[in-house]
Amino acid sequence: MARIPEATLERLKVKVSVERLAERAGVVLKPHGKDRLGLCPFHDDREPSLVITPSKNLWHCLGACQAGGSVVDWVMKAEGVSFRHAVELLQNDYSPESSALAAGRAPVRQASVPKLPTPLARDAEDAALLGQVIDYYHETLKTTPEAMRYLERRGIANGEALERFKLGVANRTLGYRLPVKNRKAGAALRGQLQRIGILRPSGHEHFNVSARGTP
Repeated sequence: MARIPEATLERLKVKVSVERLAERAGVVLKPHGKDRLGLCPFHDDREPSLVITPSKNLWHCLGACQAGGSVVDWVMKAEGVSFRHAVELLQNDYSPESSALAAGRAPVRQASVPKLPTPLARDAEDAALLGQVIDYYHETLKTTPEAMRYLERRGIANGEALERFKLGVANRTLGYRLPVKNRKAGAALRGQLQRIGILRPSGHEHFNVSARGTP
């Protein structure tokens, strides 16, 4: 999956106003020095805890969320999508040049990047879930040419070894297939994966290496 160019990200962070995104989400903002304050739309906010700094185009929730960041972070939180989906929405629906914004319409919330199916059962016990992760890494290895070439250089790329020891590769693609963490199902599954040692508290996979076998 191609990496999003830094120049693209920086352009979006400058050209798309987080203040406008908040207002279009129904947030009433009031001036507070150089900042704008309003009720945070991401939790049951009774006192204005959302702070937007237009000069930096950044936002932060001082209340229950403790979330914040750039316009990319806002769209990820508001739409419940991945980083890549958020960037696409910003490019296609939220940018000043988009037809939806120019016409004053609400942006399309469904990105054209397909949401990949989750290879893990959401109601599996820990042992079964770990087995599903191993199977996913194993199948990923067999379809990752660079990982197979690595094993060939090590002299262990024969089919019997691959199957017997369930060799696999963790290339971060599992994370792309998990439900988003700000949804109930996503939070539960990610919490379980963290508990059994697959995910770090940051949400990244522990086994982010070239090739790895099962214990």
